[in-house]
Amino acid sequence: MAGQIVVAVDGSPSAAAAMAWAADDATRRRARLRIVHVWEPWSYDFPFESAPHSQRSIPAYWEGVLAAAVEWVHGNAPDVEVSAALVTGAVSERLTTESEDADELILGSRGLDGLTGLVLGSVGRSVAGHALGPVVVVRRSPHTRQGEIVVGFDASEPSQAALDYALQQARLREARVRVLYAWWRPAFTPHATAYAGGVQEALEEESREVQRRLDPWRERYPDVRMACSAVRGHPVPALSDASWDADLVVVGSREHQGLGSAVQGSVGHGVLHHARCPVAIVRPRRPRADVTGASAR
Repeated sequence: MAGQIVVAVDGSPSAAAAMAWAADDATRRRARLRIVHVWEPWSYDFPFESAPHSQRSIPAYWEGVLAAAVEWVHGNAPDVEVSAALVTGAVSERLTTESEDADELILGSRGLDGLTGLVLGSVGRSVAGHALGPVVVVRRSPHTRQGEIVVGFDASEPSQAALDYALQQARLREARVRVLYAWWRPAFTPHATAYAGGVQEALEEESREVQRRLDPWRERYPDVRMACSAVRGHPVPALSDASWDADLVVVGSREHQGLGSAVQGSVGHGVLHHARCPVAIVRPRRPRADVTGASAR
């Protein structure tokens, strides 16, 4: 790992919250902070699109935004080594590329308050589904510290990567970790028609198995308080409900093929839509040869 955190800015309030989150995390990690804005020149070619300035002055405008962001970091996180870059290209592709050499990638989300919760744009979904490391999506900075990180866990490889990230964050923040196991079976399965006692017994057995699988992690992070909750139901509402009392929700994500797949229909996508705190989407990091398809020989 390069000891670098990348945060994307676009002048929006959620991007400002993302930058504050990234600077705070860079301070804890003693990592470098790289602030980027991705400029898509073609997006200003349409007559119905209003640009902040004339076509010729747009790069200078964004350079000013980046310079102001660097100045903010110098004033609010003086121990952080910070740099900024204006890059040109397709936003999703360039941010995915930025993730290759970053410990984590931080994004804002132009969410809408209300009953529907967070509304995440297509760029965020695509980047979260294809970045090569953890992606943290921040709508707004939490007003109060909860001291708890929630992570979804089902013993799969992606959930183990998510748990490792959650425990790292908890150690840095001196926070506790709540491991949430949601036991869910669709309707019209044998489990759905089982008698209530049998279902409860099955849930308890699943919970015991998850507890056993957590033992090595307790040994690896003996200084982090960790508790496991097993609930019957779909993981999206379970994790979303838990987000009300958390500083961060962490979920694993499987590798996706093709730019269109993103995290569509996944647990991560659902949590991004409804969580009330920042959300980290974590994929198991592969060697670069595996990611690009090149031969490892």
